[in-house]
Amino acid sequence: MGHTYTSSIFHCVFSTKDRSSTIVDPEKLWAYLRGTAKNIGLRAIAIGGTRDHVHILLSLPANMPLAEAVQKLKANSSRWLGEAGSWPGWQKGYGAFSVSASNLAAVTAYVENQAAHHSKRGFHDEFVALLEKSGVHFDPADVFD
Repeated sequence: MGHTYTSSIFHCVFSTKDRSSTIVDPEKLWAYLRGTAKNIGLRAIAIGGTRDHVHILLSLPANMPLAEAVQKLKANSSRWLGEAGSWPGWQKGYGAFSVSASNLAAVTAYVENQAAHHSKRGFHDEFVALLEKSGVHFDPADVFD
């Protein structure tokens, strides 16, 4: 086979430091993240969130590890947000959940409809539910330390 073919799609989630509501203009941040993703060779399929966290549905190229992709997105957006005003930063970690191509439409809708989703459930409960649904082993006491 002369070419490499991959399908590496991840639903990534990360929060502001201490989950503070410091994303002043979420739509501008989503646009910035979309541009950053494109500039570093990623495809941002969908971006959403609220004033305290971000969801990004990413398609990664074969030559970029997930950790590197998230680090670059967080570092670039953190620098940009800091230039625009007071910015506490992102939380240390992140969540990333693999997405099959057959479930792409459902996850895209979920990411793009965060405002409606969070009228029913807070970020903490949402993130724990994502961990549980994905079969990720975790200690509830350590999720948000």
